[in-house]
Amino acid sequence: MLTIRALSKIYANRYDAHAGGVRDITFSLPSGTFFTLLGPSGCGKTTTLRCVAGLERPDAGCVALGERVLFDSERGIAVPMNQRGIGMVFQSYAIWPHMTVFENVAFPLRHKRPRLARAEIRERVAKALQLVHLDGLEDRPAPYLSGGQQQRLALARALVGEPRVLLLDEPLSNLDAKLREEMRFEIRQVVDRLGVTTLFVTHEQIEALTMSDVMAVMKDGVIIQEGAPAEIYTRPAAEFVADFIGRTNFLRGTVASVGGDGDMPVASIETPIGVLACRVDAATRAGDAVTVAVRPENVAIALDEGGGGGENSFAGTVESVVYVGNMLDCLVAVAGERIRLQLHPSASLARGTNVRLDLPVEHCLAMQR
Repeated sequence: MLTIRALSKIYANRYDAHAGGVRDITFSLPSGTFFTLLGPSGCGKTTTLRCVAGLERPDAGCVALGERVLFDSERGIAVPMNQRGIGMVFQSYAIWPHMTVFENVAFPLRHKRPRLARAEIRERVAKALQLVHLDGLEDRPAPYLSGGQQQRLALARALVGEPRVLLLDEPLSNLDAKLREEMRFEIRQVVDRLGVTTLFVTHEQIEALTMSDVMAVMKDGVIIQEGAPAEIYTRPAAEFVADFIGRTNFLRGTVASVGGDGDMPVASIETPIGVLACRVDAATRAGDAVTVAVRPENVAIALDEGGGGGENSFAGTVESVVYVGNMLDCLVAVAGERIRLQLHPSASLARGTNVRLDLPVEHCLAMQR
């Protein structure tokens, strides 16, 4: 298990005494877990990764791999990167252009202590290249590889030393959209096959959602929410999380009443478009200021035939319909607010049409402001 406890690293400058860095980062990765740090640029995710790798010396905290302490600020322990049993793939890949594919992968083994026999190095390199589907390219100069092949080469080099932990620093950011999608699945397959614990850093939501067992959303150097991808997407703990991951409709409101028991009771929320029944957390009380979030894919639409609607049903007018290939991205004006929704591309909907929107209670989540 990889354990990070109360990790802090602050980069001060003359404009801001606490600029950048991370503060009190704590999480644990059970063996074989694929864990993703997700957040916007500058939130501290790469700093966290570099502290785990040993490329940065934290100001405080502890990093441990199983029973072995890699860093402890209080005890003065700081194990060098090359002795941590960690493999890393950098955002730029850091491929050596003057070396062949074979020599790139063999490099960390040639500097391993105790020294390995040449036959063992050849065997390990061949195994690593086969794992990432680069076998047969051993003698090719690294600059003559495609972007996807260079990414796989960097992965092979990180894995050839059989690390206990694999660190991935936005390794897909330099690839085109089609190749990124292919490499998401390839990396996950390789990791699953080896069972290696993986810490992945990205600012792309789709990568975090599709690749992770567990993910943590970061902002301004702290973790805002940690959990399974489905949990974070459907039950964001803060407005920032709901807004950063996928598209979301937001409505400001005030809690009128709270009813029901359990983990997620239902409350009546007064909003600019009317009263909404929404899920709330158990600590919510009448009078609280909240933000209601509902995903576009969960909004239902029908023609307004003049009759009244039921709970969470509101009349509106279509303002825009944009074809984006796999769906229609629509905006509907409701009492001065704009509600976004998504329809199948075959749907027929025109601007100016009077419609009625239904916002299902189970998909409306009210968060404290």
